[in-house]
Amino acid sequence: MTTVAELIAGGAQRIGGAGSATARLDAELMLAHILEIDRTGVLAHPEAHVGDTAAARYEAAVDRRAAGEPIAYIVGVREFYGLAFSVDPRALVPRPDTELLVELAGDEIVRRLTGDPRPPGGPPLSIVDVGTGSGAVAIALAVTMRRRGMAGEVSIAATDVSAEALEVAVENAVGHGVADRIAFYETDLLPPLAETRYDIVVANLPYVASAEIDPSPHGPAHEPRVALDGGPDGTAVIVRLIGELPTALAPGGVALLEIGSGQVDAVVPAIDRLVPGATRIVENDLAGLPRVIRIDGPR
Repeated sequence: MTTVAELIAGGAQRIGGAGSATARLDAELMLAHILEIDRTGVLAHPEAHVGDTAAARYEAAVDRRAAGEPIAYIVGVREFYGLAFSVDPRALVPRPDTELLVELAGDEIVRRLTGDPRPPGGPPLSIVDVGTGSGAVAIALAVTMRRRGMAGEVSIAATDVSAEALEVAVENAVGHGVADRIAFYETDLLPPLAETRYDIVVANLPYVASAEIDPSPHGPAHEPRVALDGGPDGTAVIVRLIGELPTALAPGGVALLEIGSGQVDAVVPAIDRLVPGATRIVENDLAGLPRVIRIDGPR
C-alpha cells in the first residue's frame, strides 16, 4: 500500500509539472475528497496507508487535474459566500471575486427593507440575477435573506442563456432549500416579462475578451465558453444589459454589475450614453481593483 505522503508528493509533482500554481494544495484536496475526510485529516496523518482502490481513484483525479480540469469539477463542489455549491462543466466555477457583488446586493436589499418606509401589504422587493450560472449569487442572496427573516419580503428571479447552467442552479437551490424562493428563466439577459421592473439588478456576465480566453491546459478551457466570452473587448454582453436598464429598472432602482478590472473606461461611457440621468459608482475589490459598478437609475 501507498502512504498519504507518497500519494500527495507524487500527485503534486505531476500537477505542478503540468503548470498548476497550487499543485500541492490541489493534491491534498483531491486525496481528502477521495478518502471522504477533510484536508486537515490528510495533513495530520501523512503516514497512513491508502488502499489500492482509493489510490487508483486518486491517480485518475490527478490525471484530470494535470490535464487542466478545475479542481472544483473534480471534487464536485466549490465554497462561495460560506455556502457549498455543486459544480460541474455545465456551469462556470464561482469565483471569490464575485462575493463582493453578493455583499453589495445584500447590503442594498437590507437598506431598502429597513431604511425606507414600505406600505403594509405592498409588493416585495424585486431582484433579478442576470447570468446566474450555478446560481451562486441568487442563492447566496436568498439564503442571506432567510437568515435575516426577510425571505418573504423579496422576490428573486434568476436567468441564464444556458439550459445546462440553469439545471445546476436549480439543483443548488434545492440543496440550499430556496428553490421555492427563486424563479428561474432560460433567456438571454432579462426575464421575458415585459411589464416587470426590478428594484435591484445584479449580474456577473461574461467579461473576458474573446482573444484572451486562455487555451492552455490550466486556462479556463474546461469551463463553458458562453460563460466567459464577452466579445472583442470583454464588455459586449455587459453593454447589452446596460442598454436594457432604462426599461428594466423600477424608479430609483439600482444595478450592480461585475466587470473586469480594466473595463471601467469602456463601461462608464456606455452607462452615460444608454442610461440618461443615472449615477454610477465603481466599487473596488480587496485587491483595490475595480470589480463592481453600481448604477442608480433616475427616480
